[in-house]
Amino acid sequence: MKIAITGASGFVGTAIQRYFKQNEYVHIHRDEDVAQIVQKLKGVDTVINLAGAPIIHRWDDAYKKVLRSSRIDTTQTLIEAINQSDVAYLISTSAVGIYPNNAPCDETSQIGDDFLAQLTKEWEEAALACNKPTAILRFGVIFGKNGGALTTMLPAFKFGLGGVIGNGKMMTSWIALGDLMKIYGFLFEKRLTGIFNACAPNPVTNRVFTKALGSVLKRPTLLPLPTFLLKIYYGEGAKVITDSKEVRPKKLQELGFEFDYPDITSALRAAV
Repeated sequence: MKIAITGASGFVGTAIQRYFKQNEYVHIHRDEDVAQIVQKLKGVDTVINLAGAPIIHRWDDAYKKVLRSSRIDTTQTLIEAINQSDVAYLISTSAVGIYPNNAPCDETSQIGDDFLAQLTKEWEEAALACNKPTAILRFGVIFGKNGGALTTMLPAFKFGLGGVIGNGKMMTSWIALGDLMKIYGFLFEKRLTGIFNACAPNPVTNRVFTKALGSVLKRPTLLPLPTFLLKIYYGEGAKVITDSKEVRPKKLQELGFEFDYPDITSALRAAV
Protein backbone atom coordinates (compact mmCIF):
# COMPACT_ATOMS: atom_id res chain seq x y z
CA MET A 1 0.00 0.00 0.00
CA LYS A 2 1.21 3.48 -0.84
CA ILE A 3 0.71 5.91 2.05
CA ALA A 4 1.21 9.68 2.14
CA ILE A 5 2.06 11.05 5.54
CA THR A 6 2.40 14.49 7.09
CA GLY A 7 4.56 14.86 10.18
CA ALA A 8 6.60 11.89 8.93
CA SER A 9 9.70 12.74 10.98
CA GLY A 10 7.83 13.02 14.28
CA PHE A 11 7.52 10.37 16.99
CA VAL A 12 4.30 8.78 15.68
CA GLY A 13 5.17 9.22 12.01
CA THR A 14 8.52 7.52 12.49
CA ALA A 15 6.87 4.68 14.41
CA ILE A 16 4.27 4.10 11.69
CA GLN A 17 6.95 3.78 9.03
CA ARG A 18 8.89 1.39 11.26
CA TYR A 19 5.93 -0.80 12.26
CA PHE A 20 4.39 -0.93 8.78
CA LYS A 21 7.59 -1.06 6.80
CA GLN A 22 6.02 -3.17 4.05
CA ASN A 23 4.26 -0.04 2.77
CA GLU A 24 5.60 2.64 0.47
CA TYR A 25 5.63 6.14 1.98
CA VAL A 26 5.36 9.61 0.48
CA HIS A 27 6.25 12.53 2.75
CA ILE A 28 4.13 15.68 2.57
CA HIS A 29 5.64 18.85 4.02
CA ARG A 30 3.96 21.80 5.66
CA ASP A 31 5.29 24.36 3.16
CA GLU A 32 3.89 22.58 0.09
CA ASP A 33 0.88 24.00 -1.70
CA VAL A 34 -2.20 22.21 -3.02
CA ALA A 35 -0.78 21.65 -6.50
CA GLN A 36 2.42 20.13 -5.14
CA ILE A 37 0.51 17.83 -2.81
CA VAL A 38 -1.85 16.69 -5.58
CA GLN A 39 1.18 15.58 -7.58
CA LYS A 40 2.54 13.63 -4.60
CA LEU A 41 -0.82 11.91 -4.07
CA LYS A 42 -0.74 10.13 -7.42
CA GLY A 43 -1.05 6.42 -6.74
CA VAL A 44 -1.57 6.97 -3.00
CA ASP A 45 -4.22 4.82 -1.31
CA THR A 46 -4.19 6.24 2.24
CA VAL A 47 -3.19 9.55 3.80
CA ILE A 48 -2.13 9.86 7.45
CA ASN A 49 -2.26 13.40 8.75
CA LEU A 50 0.02 13.97 11.76
CA ALA A 51 0.99 17.59 11.18
CA GLY A 52 1.06 19.90 14.17
CA ALA A 53 3.55 21.93 16.21
CA PRO A 54 4.37 20.56 19.70
CA ILE A 55 1.57 21.28 22.15
CA ILE A 56 3.78 21.18 25.26
CA HIS A 57 5.28 24.63 24.96
CA ARG A 58 4.90 28.07 26.44
CA TRP A 59 1.73 29.51 24.93
CA ASP A 60 1.74 33.17 24.05
CA ASP A 61 -0.30 34.82 21.31
CA ALA A 62 2.41 34.12 18.73
CA TYR A 63 2.67 30.44 19.60
CA LYS A 64 -1.10 30.02 19.63
CA LYS A 65 -1.01 31.20 16.01
CA VAL A 66 1.65 28.56 15.30
CA LEU A 67 -0.54 25.87 16.89
CA ARG A 68 -3.52 26.91 14.78
CA SER A 69 -1.61 27.28 11.53
CA SER A 70 0.30 24.00 11.89
CA ARG A 71 -2.90 22.09 12.54
CA ILE A 72 -5.82 23.83 10.89
CA ASP A 73 -4.24 25.64 7.94
CA THR A 74 -2.03 22.66 7.10
CA THR A 75 -4.96 20.26 7.29
CA GLN A 76 -7.14 22.50 5.13
CA THR A 77 -4.47 22.56 2.43
CA LEU A 78 -4.04 18.80 2.65
CA ILE A 79 -7.79 18.15 2.41
CA GLU A 80 -8.14 20.42 -0.60
CA ALA A 81 -5.50 18.33 -2.33
CA ILE A 82 -7.02 14.99 -1.25
CA ASN A 83 -10.40 16.08 -2.60
CA GLN A 84 -8.77 16.52 -6.02
CA SER A 85 -7.06 13.13 -5.91
CA ASP A 86 -7.84 9.42 -6.13
CA VAL A 87 -6.92 8.81 -2.48
CA ALA A 88 -9.22 6.19 -0.95
CA TYR A 89 -8.86 6.79 2.80
CA LEU A 90 -7.77 9.43 5.31
CA ILE A 91 -6.69 8.96 8.93
CA SER A 92 -6.30 12.32 10.64
CA THR A 93 -5.12 13.24 14.11
CA SER A 94 -6.81 14.91 17.05
CA ALA A 95 -6.39 14.82 20.83
CA VAL A 96 -8.28 14.11 24.05
CA GLY A 97 -7.73 17.78 24.90
CA ILE A 98 -11.03 18.35 23.09
CA TYR A 99 -12.91 17.04 26.13
CA PRO A 100 -13.81 18.98 29.30
CA ASN A 101 -11.85 18.55 32.52
CA ASN A 102 -12.82 16.47 35.53
CA ALA A 103 -15.45 14.35 33.83
CA PRO A 104 -15.47 10.80 32.47
CA CYS A 105 -15.69 11.03 28.68
CA ASP A 106 -16.06 8.86 25.61
CA GLU A 107 -16.75 9.69 21.97
CA THR A 108 -20.34 10.64 22.77
CA SER A 109 -19.36 13.31 25.32
CA GLN A 110 -19.62 17.04 24.80
CA ILE A 111 -16.44 18.94 24.05
CA GLY A 112 -14.78 21.54 26.25
CA ASP A 113 -14.83 25.30 25.87
CA ASP A 114 -11.21 26.33 26.44
CA PHE A 115 -8.56 27.21 23.85
CA LEU A 116 -7.28 23.67 23.45
CA ALA A 117 -10.75 22.20 23.00
CA GLN A 118 -11.71 24.79 20.40
CA LEU A 119 -8.39 24.38 18.57
CA THR A 120 -8.96 20.65 18.41
CA LYS A 121 -12.57 21.06 17.31
CA GLU A 122 -11.53 23.26 14.38
CA TRP A 123 -8.75 20.82 13.53
CA GLU A 124 -11.27 17.99 13.29
CA GLU A 125 -13.67 20.10 11.27
CA ALA A 126 -10.90 20.79 8.76
CA ALA A 127 -10.28 17.05 8.38
CA LEU A 128 -13.99 16.22 8.10
CA ALA A 129 -14.22 18.44 5.00
CA CYS A 130 -12.57 15.52 3.21
CA ASN A 131 -14.82 13.91 0.61
CA LYS A 132 -13.13 10.51 1.06
CA PRO A 133 -13.78 7.98 3.88
CA THR A 134 -12.20 9.54 6.99
CA ALA A 135 -11.20 8.39 10.46
CA ILE A 136 -9.96 10.69 13.23
CA LEU A 137 -7.91 9.46 16.18
CA ARG A 138 -8.03 11.47 19.38
CA PHE A 139 -4.65 10.73 20.94
CA GLY A 140 -4.07 10.33 24.64
CA VAL A 141 -0.57 10.87 26.07
CA ILE A 142 1.69 8.45 24.18
CA PHE A 143 4.26 6.33 26.02
CA GLY A 144 6.95 4.66 23.94
CA LYS A 145 10.68 4.32 23.48
CA ASN A 146 12.84 7.11 22.07
CA GLY A 147 10.26 9.87 22.09
CA GLY A 148 6.85 11.03 23.18
CA ALA A 149 5.87 12.22 26.62
CA LEU A 150 8.58 10.27 28.46
CA THR A 151 11.39 12.16 26.74
CA THR A 152 11.15 15.10 29.12
CA MET A 153 10.20 13.00 32.17
CA LEU A 154 12.79 10.25 32.25
CA PRO A 155 15.94 12.23 33.13
CA ALA A 156 14.41 13.59 36.33
CA PHE A 157 12.87 10.25 37.30
CA LYS A 158 16.11 8.36 36.64
CA PHE A 159 17.92 10.68 39.05
CA GLY A 160 15.24 10.16 41.69
CA LEU A 161 13.87 13.67 41.19
CA GLY A 162 10.46 12.71 39.83
CA GLY A 163 7.37 13.43 41.85
CA VAL A 164 3.65 14.01 41.90
CA ILE A 165 2.35 17.15 40.19
CA GLY A 166 0.24 19.30 42.48
CA ASN A 167 -2.20 17.19 44.47
CA GLY A 168 -1.72 14.27 42.07
CA LYS A 169 -5.46 13.88 41.47
CA MET A 170 -5.61 14.99 37.83
CA MET A 171 -6.43 12.16 35.45
CA THR A 172 -4.20 11.22 32.53
CA SER A 173 -5.58 9.43 29.48
CA TRP A 174 -2.68 7.62 27.86
CA ILE A 175 -1.76 4.95 25.34
CA ALA A 176 1.24 2.69 24.74
CA LEU A 177 2.91 3.30 21.40
CA GLY A 178 2.49 -0.38 20.52
CA ASP A 179 -1.26 -0.16 21.01
CA LEU A 180 -1.45 3.03 18.96
CA MET A 181 0.29 1.22 16.11
CA LYS A 182 -2.16 -1.67 16.56
CA ILE A 183 -5.04 0.82 16.22
CA TYR A 184 -3.59 2.08 12.93
CA GLY A 185 -3.40 -1.52 11.73
CA PHE A 186 -7.01 -2.04 12.83
CA LEU A 187 -8.08 1.00 10.79
CA PHE A 188 -6.04 -0.06 7.75
CA GLU A 189 -7.71 -3.45 7.78
CA LYS A 190 -11.30 -2.43 8.43
CA ARG A 191 -11.36 1.02 6.80
CA LEU A 192 -13.33 2.40 9.72
CA THR A 193 -14.71 5.92 9.58
CA GLY A 194 -15.61 8.36 12.33
CA ILE A 195 -13.93 9.61 15.49
CA PHE A 196 -12.12 7.24 17.87
CA ASN A 197 -10.41 7.80 21.20
CA ALA A 198 -6.89 6.42 20.86
CA CYS A 199 -6.25 5.89 24.54
CA ALA A 200 -6.04 2.92 26.90
CA PRO A 201 -9.19 1.81 28.75
CA ASN A 202 -7.69 2.64 32.15
CA PRO A 203 -6.83 6.33 32.66
CA VAL A 204 -4.88 6.98 35.85
CA THR A 205 -4.31 9.79 38.30
CA ASN A 206 -0.99 11.58 38.21
CA ARG A 207 -0.16 10.02 41.56
CA VAL A 208 -0.71 6.49 40.22
CA PHE A 209 1.32 7.27 37.09
CA THR A 210 4.17 8.77 39.12
CA LYS A 211 4.37 5.80 41.46
CA ALA A 212 4.20 3.35 38.55
CA LEU A 213 7.05 5.04 36.67
CA GLY A 214 9.15 5.23 39.84
CA SER A 215 8.54 1.53 40.45
CA VAL A 216 9.46 0.53 36.90
CA LEU A 217 12.68 2.57 37.11
CA LYS A 218 13.32 1.49 40.73
CA ARG A 219 13.67 5.11 41.77
CA PRO A 220 12.04 7.16 44.55
CA THR A 221 9.30 9.67 43.69
CA LEU A 222 9.38 11.89 46.75
CA LEU A 223 9.76 15.39 45.32
CA PRO A 224 6.40 17.02 44.49
CA LEU A 225 6.20 19.45 41.58
CA PRO A 226 4.02 22.47 42.41
CA THR A 227 1.71 23.47 39.58
CA PHE A 228 2.69 27.13 39.92
CA LEU A 229 6.20 26.25 38.68
CA LEU A 230 4.73 24.73 35.53
CA LYS A 231 2.63 27.85 35.01
CA ILE A 232 5.70 30.05 35.38
CA TYR A 233 7.56 27.99 32.78
CA TYR A 234 4.77 27.18 30.30
CA GLY A 235 2.23 29.92 31.01
CA GLU A 236 -1.22 28.90 29.78
CA GLY A 237 0.44 25.93 28.06
CA ALA A 238 0.81 24.29 31.48
CA LYS A 239 -2.83 23.22 31.05
CA VAL A 240 -1.62 20.39 28.84
CA ILE A 241 0.13 18.93 31.90
CA THR A 242 -2.19 19.99 34.71
CA ASP A 243 -5.61 19.45 33.11
CA SER A 244 -7.54 16.34 34.14
CA LYS A 245 -8.75 14.19 31.22
CA GLU A 246 -10.57 10.95 31.97
CA VAL A 247 -11.22 9.48 28.52
CA ARG A 248 -12.02 5.95 27.45
CA PRO A 249 -11.96 4.23 24.01
CA LYS A 250 -15.59 3.16 23.93
CA LYS A 251 -15.96 2.86 20.15
CA LEU A 252 -12.80 0.81 19.62
CA GLN A 253 -13.77 -1.60 22.38
CA GLU A 254 -17.28 -1.97 20.98
CA LEU A 255 -15.68 -2.94 17.67
CA GLY A 256 -13.67 -5.66 19.39
CA PHE A 257 -10.27 -3.98 19.58
CA GLU A 258 -8.08 -5.51 22.28
CA PHE A 259 -5.26 -3.61 23.96
CA ASP A 260 -1.91 -5.29 24.54
CA TYR A 261 -1.05 -2.73 27.24
CA PRO A 262 -4.29 -1.91 29.08
CA ASP A 263 -2.61 -0.97 32.38
CA ILE A 264 -0.06 1.75 33.04
CA THR A 265 2.64 -0.49 34.51
CA SER A 266 2.83 -2.79 31.49
CA ALA A 267 2.90 0.22 29.16
CA LEU A 268 5.73 1.89 31.07
CA ARG A 269 7.74 -1.32 31.23
CA ALA A 270 7.50 -1.61 27.46
CA ALA A 271 8.47 2.04 27.04
CA VAL A 272 11.53 2.18 29.31
